[in-house]
Amino acid sequence: MPIINRIAAFRDDMTAWRRDIHAHPELAYEERRTADLVAARLESFGIEVHRGLAETGVVGTLRGRGAGTGAIGLRADMDALPMAEANSFDHASRHPGKMHACGHDGHTAMLLGAARYLAETRAFDGTVHFIFQPAEEGSAGALRMIEEGLFERFPCDRVYGLHNWPELPAGVIAVHPGPVMAAADKFTITVEGHGAHAAMPHRGVDPVLVGAHIITAVQSLVSRGTDPMDRAVVSVTWVEAGTTFNVIPAEARLNGTIRTLRPETRARIHEQLTRLAVAVADGFGAVATVDIQPGYPPTVNSRTEAEEAAAIAARVVGDANVIWNPDPTMGAEDFGYMLRERPGCYIWLGHGGDGPGCRLHNPRYDFNDEILSIGASYWATLVETVLPRRD
Repeated sequence: MPIINRIAAFRDDMTAWRRDIHAHPELAYEERRTADLVAARLESFGIEVHRGLAETGVVGTLRGRGAGTGAIGLRADMDALPMAEANSFDHASRHPGKMHACGHDGHTAMLLGAARYLAETRAFDGTVHFIFQPAEEGSAGALRMIEEGLFERFPCDRVYGLHNWPELPAGVIAVHPGPVMAAADKFTITVEGHGAHAAMPHRGVDPVLVGAHIITAVQSLVSRGTDPMDRAVVSVTWVEAGTTFNVIPAEARLNGTIRTLRPETRARIHEQLTRLAVAVADGFGAVATVDIQPGYPPTVNSRTEAEEAAAIAARVVGDANVIWNPDPTMGAEDFGYMLRERPGCYIWLGHGGDGPGCRLHNPRYDFNDEILSIGASYWATLVETVLPRRD
């Protein structure tokens, strides 16, 4: 089954929804207008609508024609990013400092398109929950929905997600049988030294110098402490120290991120980062304290669901356009919380295009409307395959 004709027939509607959402971006837990649009569309399709989880979350529930007991969840994220848009087309952001630079507008429109088709045909048994999630961009909306009872109120045997992927040609689908994206943790290393005149450094303990040695030393956690066949990233991205050119400050702060795919690697780097920073600082006569804030878990597909998703994707885009087991990315995604609770699969849908304006989180990014029908057809085919009619 390629792109579903009925879905292709209302591509213009999906495009209009997508561009309307793009023009009115809303940040984490502020997605009220977007949630209103989603709820209104679902209700117009005859789908049962539930609101209030994680403040602005929306869940639509649709039951098939048969009396099957299976239930699955399909998730789309709704939030935008706190960044200024550099585009000038008609549907560019109307809210300064806010932009849909990651394609969540497209994710929402594709899931709405699938919901419309499935509500018309209901050619499946069991139940599908359309999960429109707020606050993916760093605010853990998925975790909050779970903590507020998502899977108790809307039982799901399996959960599925997708993300547009500009690095792949339009319409190509990538499926991982395991890790897709990394865990993302934040750290702050505070180095306490002893302030002094910059012309008399011997009278102080320079926390900037100590911090520089820590920055260099932590690179060994990956280059010399991690199996070359494993993946990890430790990046110091933000350094704070001093107020003027002729004063050695008393304190410096190093902020950064840890990205890992395996739980044991994650735990080891947390422990070694702390031990290394403290030891380096001590060697210079300074004191280091390390605060690590665990963030999103890795996004890890279950193999059975990944194999099934790959077969379904092939029915929509053809075998030649399905990439099996590509390298994971060290970016992060809070759908990982849902995959910790239920088996499932998160795919990448090729977005296509060239140049920096096609890259995620770029101020000139815009979602490729040509793939709306592909994504919606994948969702619809997945539902009809995973919850088949049993006449």
